[in-house]
Amino acid sequence: MNVAEAVATRRSIRAFQNKPVPLETIRRVLDQARMAPSGCNFQPWEAVVLTGEPLKALQEVLLASEPDSPMEYDFSAPGEVEKYKARLQAVGAAMYGALAIGRDQSEDRMNFARNNMISFGAPVLLLCHFPKACTKEAQWSDVGMWLQTIMLLLRGEGLDSCPQEYMGMYGRTIKAHLGLDEGQLLFCGIAIGWRDEEDPVNGFARERVPLDEQVQFLGF
Repeated sequence: MNVAEAVATRRSIRAFQNKPVPLETIRRVLDQARMAPSGCNFQPWEAVVLTGEPLKALQEVLLASEPDSPMEYDFSAPGEVEKYKARLQAVGAAMYGALAIGRDQSEDRMNFARNNMISFGAPVLLLCHFPKACTKEAQWSDVGMWLQTIMLLLRGEGLDSCPQEYMGMYGRTIKAHLGLDEGQLLFCGIAIGWRDEEDPVNGFARERVPLDEQVQFLGF
C-alpha cells in the first residue's frame, strides 16, 4: 500500500474483529513512527500499549468511573463555532444514520458512545501521554504528527485504528491506573485492530470540506 492509499483508506473504525495483533507488528510500526517530524527534536510523545488482561482491567475501571471534573483539557471548544458545529453534526448524523439510531433515541446514542470505553472492541489500545511541560501549541502539533504517522503505518500493515480523544475525559483515572504521575497529560487513545467490514458504522460516507474552501494557491 502506498502513502496515498493509506491516507485514502484510513478512517476511524468503530467496530473491530476479535482478532489479536502481533506484538512484533506494533513494535515495527512504533519504531518506524519515531521518524515523525518534531520541532526542535523534542519528541514529546510517550505511550503505553495494552492488550489482553491489562486492557480488560483498564476497561473495567473505566466502565465503573465518571469523567474527570474538570477535565484536564477541552477538545470540544470548536463546537461552539457555527461552521465547526455543523461539521460535527454532519458526521454524527451520518454515523448514527448508518446505525439506524434516530435523534430522539438519546439512550441508544449514549450506549453507543460508551463503546469508547472498550475501544469499540479493538484488541489493542495505545494511550498517548506527554509531560505537561510539553503542552505548548508546537508540542501538541508534534504529538499529532506522530499519531497520524502511526495510523498511516498501521494501514500499511493492513490494520485499522480509531483515535480516541474520549480517553482524555478519564485522564486522571487512567493515569492512576497505569501509575503515571500528575506531571503527565493523558492526551488520547488509539484503538488498533482489524476492521469489521460487515458493520455499517465502518462504511458511512465522511464529508470533507472542498480543498479550495480551505487552501489558497498564490503565484502558480
